[in-house]
Amino acid sequence: MDNPAAGSIFPGMTKRSDILITGGGLNGPALALALSRAGFSVTVIDALPRPAREAGGFDGRSYALALASQRLLANLGLWTDLADRAQPMLEIKVSDGRPGEGPAPFFLHFDHAEIEEGPMGYMLEDRFLRRALLAAMEAAPGVTHLAEETVVSQEATEAGIAVTLASGTRLEGGLLVGCDGRSSGTARRAGIRRQGHGYGQTALVCAIAHEKPHHGIAHQFFMPSGPLAILPLPGNRSSIVWSERDAAAREIQALDAAEYLAALRPRFGDFLGDIALEGDRFTYPLSLSLAERFVAPRVALVGDAAHGLHPIAGQGLNAGLRDVAALAQVLGEARRRGEEPGALPVLERYEQWRRFDTAALAMATDGFNALFSNDSPILRIGRDLGMGLMSRLPRLRRGFIREAAGLTGELPELMRG
Repeated sequence: MDNPAAGSIFPGMTKRSDILITGGGLNGPALALALSRAGFSVTVIDALPRPAREAGGFDGRSYALALASQRLLANLGLWTDLADRAQPMLEIKVSDGRPGEGPAPFFLHFDHAEIEEGPMGYMLEDRFLRRALLAAMEAAPGVTHLAEETVVSQEATEAGIAVTLASGTRLEGGLLVGCDGRSSGTARRAGIRRQGHGYGQTALVCAIAHEKPHHGIAHQFFMPSGPLAILPLPGNRSSIVWSERDAAAREIQALDAAEYLAALRPRFGDFLGDIALEGDRFTYPLSLSLAERFVAPRVALVGDAAHGLHPIAGQGLNAGLRDVAALAQVLGEARRRGEEPGALPVLERYEQWRRFDTAALAMATDGFNALFSNDSPILRIGRDLGMGLMSRLPRLRRGFIREAAGLTGELPELMRG
């Protein structure tokens, strides 16, 4: 990988990999591992220092992994070490309501027993997933992790792509994959524009300890100001994703712990007994952000760099991991056929595979948020009756369960059982 300029597409280049990845969060390392399995050499360019990625304290951040995403982690060899730290999601209950009033009489209830594959998904803390990915990257053949580095320029030709890092290091490869988030510098430098809008909402994210067991049940309460998700963690703990109007969220985040809980309790209810904060509190402004293209010459986008979604269905990371599995499969198949993996016709197969799926998901989350994040009496009656009707139609309910588990559509090989 450090062969001086052998086969270099740019004079003076000394570091070459088959694939370059910008972004060391979750999607970037997962993609590196998937590509390593397919025989590619990969360099991951990570803006954060390694100790920040390896931090072991609980900070309140967790992820809802669909069953298909869990399969990906299992196929990458990660799940054996993660399984004991994950909480299976056995049921999902969806209801409409107002703070302090409790849920409406009609609600949706999804039970994993209605499908054959097992739990619909798993809750997993951020610290465990990040550390597992880092350890696996370190052990994977052909994977180089460059921490505390950022890309300042990129240049594509028909033969490959070169990037210059802030440190002055230059790298080259056959393909550059942007896993660098909604403000993706990779996309911007490739001339890929974005479309989208803000929701006027901010997500308040934290974890709580509670008196009573959750029994592996996830709850989604739709409130006039935005949804509140209560997602089960191991033990008597749950992860909270609480959407509020921007101004209200700023006020709530500024409260001390006791005042914060006082604001949460009327929305949360008392069905889990007394509650207390665990870990840190975070806020994230909510918006829809879609790249107009997922690929460009010698460039591909994955995860939030391609599509930033509302968290209403908890599908952000799952959509990114589906990108990972699809891109790894497309590139691996291209190599086996003797094609150049970074060539635009190859990348367009990835774009075609993922673009419709993500556009449909974006429309669904956008529509659900518009339908439920209001207090219109007419819409409220209609949506509550709709949920009650859907709950009584087994085939339709089963379809939603499979969708939540990530089992619909054309599954990449890494996400199959």
